[in-house]
Amino acid sequence: MIREPAVANQFYPGREGDLKKDVSGRIKEVKNKEKVLALVSPHAGYMYSGNVAGAVFSMAEITKDVIVMGPNHHGLGAPFAVMAQGKWKMPGGDITINEKLANLLVEESRWLRADDQAHVNEHSVEVQLPFIQYIKSDVEFVPVVLGRADFKTCEEIGTAIARAIKRYGEPVVVIASTDMTHYESQESAKHKDQLAIERILSLDPAGLLETVNRNNISMCGVVPTTIALVAAKELGATKARLVEYATSGDVSGDYSYVVGYAGFIIK
Repeated sequence: MIREPAVANQFYPGREGDLKKDVSGRIKEVKNKEKVLALVSPHAGYMYSGNVAGAVFSMAEITKDVIVMGPNHHGLGAPFAVMAQGKWKMPGGDITINEKLANLLVEESRWLRADDQAHVNEHSVEVQLPFIQYIKSDVEFVPVVLGRADFKTCEEIGTAIARAIKRYGEPVVVIASTDMTHYESQESAKHKDQLAIERILSLDPAGLLETVNRNNISMCGVVPTTIALVAAKELGATKARLVEYATSGDVSGDYSYVVGYAGFIIK
């Protein structure tokens, strides 16, 4: 299957030259990039979250193979959907799905299913790709779109991803796509987001999911982030670092009704 862009010219520029200029302006020159097992990056329109995403991708050494996990905003397709073959057309060129790694994920997990439908209109994975392409032009990836899940399910998927990466035998960076609190005041968003940020920095996936649920934090990608933490810990992660935090109010100037964005590296 050839997957067409769903949000080009909406979330990011749809012309190759314009997109490259936009992304390059958000990527910082970092001499010694850090080897990471996972990272967390936001997925709003680049006007609002692009600088946070750029800061994260600037710091991390991106491997040739990546797994990009995002939440399912539309409810289409399988609950835990891996697009296991084909290519994604992007303004910067096609990106090939790593079929071998995708099939390993499906083999290792009782929850993950090969499914294209969940990916057709979903933006959470797509908006990460221009940053990845800019840094690693020959990248291959596995897109994963995830619905709601309890911690037991997240834990199973995370450990399955770690097993699949070990079987694959090459370095793989796991990328979790999420925004933080949605449509609350700046004060409320920062307070709630800090609760979630503390759990991520503590490498506490169970605590993250519990904190988000208990405090009604509208962190749309909490399941991908929880799973990424589980997988990273299984692969040997010992620390996480917050690279940058911002809100849409920092761009719009309207702090009464914001969305939060946070970027992390996990190593």
